[in-house]
Amino acid sequence: MAMDGERDGDGEDGGAETMEEENEPNSPNAREETVDLVQESVSLIEYAARFGDYRRTQRRECYNLVRRMKILLPLFDEIRDLGSPITQNGIVSLSKLNKALRLARKLLKTCNEGSKIYLALETETMMIKFHTVYEKLSQALDELPFDELEVSDEVREQVELMQTQLSRARKRTDTQDIELAVDLMVVSSKTDETNAADIAIIERLAKKLDLHSVEDLKIESISVRNLAKERGQTSESTQQIIELLNKFKQILGMEVTNILDDPVMPKMLVKSQSLIIPPEFLCPITLELMSDPVVVASGQTFERESIQKWFDSNHRTCPKTRQTLDHLSLAPNYALKNLITEWCEKNNFKVPKKEDLASSEGSSAEHIEKITFLVGELSSSQLEVQRTAVKDIRMLSKENPENRILFAKCGAIPPLVQLLSYPDSIIQEHAVTALLNLSIDESNRKLITNEEAIPAIIEILQNGSMESRENSAAALFSLSMLPENKVTIALAGGIPPLVDLLQNGTIRGKRDAATALFNLSLNHANKARAIDAGIVPPLLLFLEDRNLDMVDEALSIFLTLAEHPEGRHEIGQLSFIETLVDFIKDGTPKNKECATSLLLSLGSSNSSHTLAALQFGVYEHLIEISQSGTIRARRKANALLQLMSKSEQIP
Repeated sequence: MAMDGERDGDGEDGGAETMEEENEPNSPNAREETVDLVQESVSLIEYAARFGDYRRTQRRECYNLVRRMKILLPLFDEIRDLGSPITQNGIVSLSKLNKALRLARKLLKTCNEGSKIYLALETETMMIKFHTVYEKLSQALDELPFDELEVSDEVREQVELMQTQLSRARKRTDTQDIELAVDLMVVSSKTDETNAADIAIIERLAKKLDLHSVEDLKIESISVRNLAKERGQTSESTQQIIELLNKFKQILGMEVTNILDDPVMPKMLVKSQSLIIPPEFLCPITLELMSDPVVVASGQTFERESIQKWFDSNHRTCPKTRQTLDHLSLAPNYALKNLITEWCEKNNFKVPKKEDLASSEGSSAEHIEKITFLVGELSSSQLEVQRTAVKDIRMLSKENPENRILFAKCGAIPPLVQLLSYPDSIIQEHAVTALLNLSIDESNRKLITNEEAIPAIIEILQNGSMESRENSAAALFSLSMLPENKVTIALAGGIPPLVDLLQNGTIRGKRDAATALFNLSLNHANKARAIDAGIVPPLLLFLEDRNLDMVDEALSIFLTLAEHPEGRHEIGQLSFIETLVDFIKDGTPKNKECATSLLLSLGSSNSSHTLAALQFGVYEHLIEISQSGTIRARRKANALLQLMSKSEQIP
């Protein structure tokens, strides 16, 4: 289907005749090429439409792109049915449109199959790729000779509407989910200890990225391994993605392996290179050969032990279809079990023995009995018994998701909330930390809130020991993940003691307070409350003392405060603008990105801020960032330079 087809004929005259024929609109070659282009373009659109779902961070953009591509189908139908010939210019235009559609399909495929972690980290880069596709499609449509193609008025109007939508989409510049960005920043930071607040952020991030099941993470491991092959195994970004993946695995209790060396397959499947296990014999959750397959209400089959663990973790959906199940009954799949047995015998494949079921059930019963006993001990009249019980609950709920569910089911939350007000500092510390651990589970957050724990947690934040205050701040952060609690915590007076911890706490306390205050400040009214509580001075200290390593956290909070008029007034001083310029000059790449974003936010509402920044010498550094900064920093720097140019502050 090349446009420069082979030349027929032996001499110069024959070659000239062929070239002349190819330029003729009614030549067989031209007609055949048109049909091929139209058919391939339709196939590209239909192929893209079959992807179905996309990674959450690009999902909306992907659906919009596919919807716009489908608008072109009636256009191609009319061109295919066109009776009159098409000129070479028309073929060139269709070829450009075809190339743009191929680029769109490639981008959609990446968003359908690529690493979820990578796509979350590279949201700005991916947005630029979408803009490139929009521009290519728009240019190709602009060049289409509609009159020559005899396109109907109705179809032409649809295409013109699509061009308007593409133009509008290209102008969108800031689509970053700031909460997602900060979660990624916190989880990616290298800290010596992972506390319960960090675990809560990791779980929230896993939920946002749809990486909250064993099956999700095994598929992601394969995507990350493929990505590492493409980008290089030792690159810093690849290592960051692998570290994040391992944190998600640890939360689910999965074994952390080196995915660059590991074939990312269950060990039991690696028997021989030639033996391929039928995929229908594998449990969709563990991807391991099933020995006791059972059917759930959705009609899907799973290994009994795996699906039971899924249900025990408070899930009421099918792990494969995601649909809510009418009931949680399990029916043995005897037919499939017989097929698996026959296949194993035929291929001399030995299924690894599992622990004796009766022993496992006995162990589980003993564990539930232990948890029930500990919950009962919380109400003991003996101080030491209470101390021991609440400490044990704190330890057992720290890193085991199943224990968090079991403690809640056994009624641990109401007595733990009551112990928050107990006149014993040790019991208070253990109780608030146990509730912090339990609050990692989303359903437990609602139970804790319903028990009116927030005022008591704030009381400990104000008057408890330093460790109790730190864990109270982390607990408020975890509970503030429920949108309604952002208001509840603020109205209960939670912001002032968080600001006090931000200013006077240990390094860990400052971090816990900063994380909680950032989350609370996502609520518009809470921005003013945080400013009134005096949040600005300690944040400024973080900018001055870089040894605290909290510059990015401070700038991120400042960025949310700048969305409020009081915030802009409070931080828009000359000294603050000079500090931002200093970070734009010699900060880390992330510092420069955050500082440039903040200066753009301030300058967009008051041109005196950008004028002051120019006087402090920001111009040449913005030029440098626009050429060599991070993707987001380059975009923000260019936007800031355009803003300065429009206000005639720079030529």
